[in-house]
Amino acid sequence: MTAKLKVLFVCEHNSARSQIAEAFLKALAPERFEVKSAGIDPGTLNPLAVKVMEEAGIDISGNKTKSVDDLFAGGERFDIIVTVCDPAAMACPVFPGSQVINWSFDDPSKVTGTESEKLAKVRNIRDEIRKRLLKWIQE
Repeated sequence: MTAKLKVLFVCEHNSARSQIAEAFLKALAPERFEVKSAGIDPGTLNPLAVKVMEEAGIDISGNKTKSVDDLFAGGERFDIIVTVCDPAAMACPVFPGSQVINWSFDDPSKVTGTESEKLAKVRNIRDEIRKRLLKWIQE
């Protein structure tokens, strides 16, 4: 049996994009990947992300935001680090021994408009993340 690849999704606050990516990868390929997510500066879980994932049949409402520093201080190491936000928007730490992949998705915390417009925009981000993950899994 092949060992699962350890994947960490990183974003600024671990409040939406990295949480969405973690949940989808766990759902799409649990036999291939051990998955976590964390933030550079953890915030609180984005309610719009919770809602759009619920619509996709995945409950992330009980998830906690986590710090990259805490994971590494605790001795955790990952085969692959995937940043899911604009690398220019945050100072990504160095991950020795890990392959780093950069995927940039719009920030759900910065969407504007009415509640339904914001939900539509976060749905689009969710769908982009899922599509990118499906492509990556198949590569």
